[in-house]
Amino acid sequence: MEATSSQGAVPVPADKTMSNPAPSASNMNVTKRLQSELMNLMMSPTPGISAFPNDADLLNWTATMEGPSETPYAGLSLKLSFEFPSTYPLTPPTVLFKTPIYHPNIDFSGRICLDILKEKWSAIYNVQTVLLSLQSLLGEPNNASPLNGEAAELWDKDQAEFKRKVLARHRDLTDEEAGMGGF
Repeated sequence: MEATSSQGAVPVPADKTMSNPAPSASNMNVTKRLQSELMNLMMSPTPGISAFPNDADLLNWTATMEGPSETPYAGLSLKLSFEFPSTYPLTPPTVLFKTPIYHPNIDFSGRICLDILKEKWSAIYNVQTVLLSLQSLLGEPNNASPLNGEAAELWDKDQAEFKRKVLARHRDLTDEEAGMGGF
């Protein structure tokens, strides 16, 4: 079906009328940037991290990060979500841990306290930068601004108990995924 332009001379396909406006330049810039980041992640993979869009939705990604060696998270596989705003890369993505994690700077909802995801964000950062920064945070938490005060205190006082809690939290998740409900 075709609609006519306002002057009636040029037929316009119905899918190009005002009800379906063309993507904005801002959205096209975000799309181009994210496609470039995805290509870089695929062509030059960094050991221990990966990230891909969820289906055809380029603004929502799932990332996987391996816990860094010589930390309580060594050997653990952690899932995260990235939600990119239409103003990316001028504003940071919203990043959440989907895998429950016990950490001073991550709350039980998966929210992260990391300066580069807030006031220290720069358009030069990308998905890889964020994932590498999060890997670093796992081994070197900022206990001066904890989201989980108990974890911050335990990190400073009893590393063995801290590691036990990390593994117990991760095991609970693994049991739930296996259909055991944590029992």
